[in-house]
Amino acid sequence: MNVNLSENDKIKILNSDDLYGIMQRILLRENKIDQDREHFWVIGLANNHRLLFIELISKGTINATLVKPMEVFSLALQKRAVKIMLVHNHPSGELKPSEPDKNITDRLIQVGKIVETEVLDHLIISDKSYLSFNDIGLLEELRNSKKYVPTFELIKEAKQESAEIAKRNNTVELAKEMKRQGLSHEQIATITGLDESKIKALKVRIKK
Repeated sequence: MNVNLSENDKIKILNSDDLYGIMQRILLRENKIDQDREHFWVIGLANNHRLLFIELISKGTINATLVKPMEVFSLALQKRAVKIMLVHNHPSGELKPSEPDKNITDRLIQVGKIVETEVLDHLIISDKSYLSFNDIGLLEELRNSKKYVPTFELIKEAKQESAEIAKRNNTVELAKEMKRQGLSHEQIATITGLDESKIKALKVRIKK
């Protein structure tokens, strides 16, 4: 469901305070109808961070809401947003991110990388305050997560990294380095062309 915006609302969103100022008004308005349910919104931005749209993606229960990446990014692509921000409320007023909150943010960040639509922030809001994943450093932590990265993306990253290492090492040394990083024998074989039996025989200390 699209949230109607006035021209005055279509400002440049430069930080979490800018977004919360708009979302607080929307939350207070919608709370008149669904005061005890979680809402999840997607905010689309142009390249210059000008607000393009605010879309209510889902309404859930008092402590959860279902969000599908396809719905989030198909909407952003249709409306030509190149960056998005995520917002959902906690009816309890507790602003601490839950594990499901972190997981959906992680998934959306990784999907955003593939479709080239960056997730800039995720706000948890109440009618009195908010928490920004970006402001507390959690967004950067999730950007570096490998939990929801597809295997082909991991291989792509490994190939890029291996190109730099290959300037200084031969194929065997390169395979050792990737093995230290924890890549599977199958992934290393795909990148280096070495037999998995040879890779398995390499003696290295796995980095923790």
